[in-house]
Amino acid sequence: MKSLLKYKGIHPGIVLERELEKRSLKKRPFAISIGESAQAINNITKGKRKIPVPLALKIEKELDLEEGSIVVLQSYYDIKFEKDKMQETPNLSILRRSLFWDTDINKIDWNRQHKAVINRIFERGNDDEKNETIRFYGKRKVENALKSMTTQPMRLQRKSQ
Repeated sequence: MKSLLKYKGIHPGIVLERELEKRSLKKRPFAISIGESAQAINNITKGKRKIPVPLALKIEKELDLEEGSIVVLQSYYDIKFEKDKMQETPNLSILRRSLFWDTDINKIDWNRQHKAVINRIFERGNDDEKNETIRFYGKRKVENALKSMTTQPMRLQRKSQ
């Protein structure tokens, strides 16, 4: 169980896929061995479907994993999923979607990607957008993000003679 806790917050299907690969097991024969459809196992390993408790128990028994380990991983994943849904966001009615033309604004992790968000808004945003960013992140966090820009403007070097 302790070895699986390093996967806390990761979909248990991804962990299952790694476990199958490590043991050189193919999904279809594994699915048949536990009386499940290959499609269901494939959807689980792709993270598209949850692992219900009865199926988790079958998987654990077949792979000789500690009882409850897959269920615990599913619970940790469910908790992370719900916390991500509850994550506070800036007022999106103030931020133009065109600022984030290259991504889905509803899928931005506002905390993990704060530096990129702040830099983009201060590079291309208007005063209302900048003020909303300062309100959401706080002045200190905005200042720190702007100071730590990873890319510096290109500078021309003079040719020495």
